[in-house]
Amino acid sequence: MYVVDLNCDLGESFGDFKIGNDDEILKYVTSANIACGFHAGDPVVMGKTVVKALKEGVAIGAHPGFPDLMGFGRRNMNLSLEEIKAYITYQIGALNGFLTAYGGRLQHVKPHGALYNMAAKDYSLARAMTEAIYQIDNEIIFVGLANSSMIKAGKDVGLPVVEEVFADRNYNHDGTLVSRSLENALIHDTEICYQRVIKMIKDKTVTSIDGREISINADTICIHGDHPKAMDFAKKLREMLLVNQVELKAMGEIL
Repeated sequence: MYVVDLNCDLGESFGDFKIGNDDEILKYVTSANIACGFHAGDPVVMGKTVVKALKEGVAIGAHPGFPDLMGFGRRNMNLSLEEIKAYITYQIGALNGFLTAYGGRLQHVKPHGALYNMAAKDYSLARAMTEAIYQIDNEIIFVGLANSSMIKAGKDVGLPVVEEVFADRNYNHDGTLVSRSLENALIHDTEICYQRVIKMIKDKTVTSIDGREISINADTICIHGDHPKAMDFAKKLREMLLVNQVELKAMGEIL
């Protein structure tokens, strides 16, 4: 029997702008990464998403990003390590306020978008983030791209780490994700996505865009809640995992 976590980025609506179908997605995932107001989300959305996740029994994590609402946190920013630490601390603190108010607990932290992709290649950036998290609570799980600098930084600092893979993203031969600026960044054929996920879990490999087989460790699988068919995808993926004898548990229960 294989055991994995299924996570999704949620709480990304902002004011009157609705993104994703959080209510439905929460029925199928085991962990939720909740936007903290910098790249998406707002205080009202954060509070409502926390309440919904707790009601569904879904473990909660912070999803901090660059201060870039206009670009949805997907644009690289040149910030000092001091700023990175402060921004991570600030966003975790914001989400922790709602968790304290509603009786929840922060399970993990998963950076968003460009912050995530930059940290996957930049050890110093990843180290700054993990040090900020460690100072808040050294039992918070750090979620990073499998085989990346994020995993090494988390382990070096002393945080529990979880290696993440993506159901609908293409990989470069070095294990990084194909940039969203390229047409082949996303895999649109859902059947291919399902089979790739099973392969990553059971065989611990994934095929890169140039046909190479890359070793990969899949502790948690990310699905994207802002896709128009996200709910259907999450439901079918969950069914496929169970059929293939893969048990779903929140990452905190797996470690």
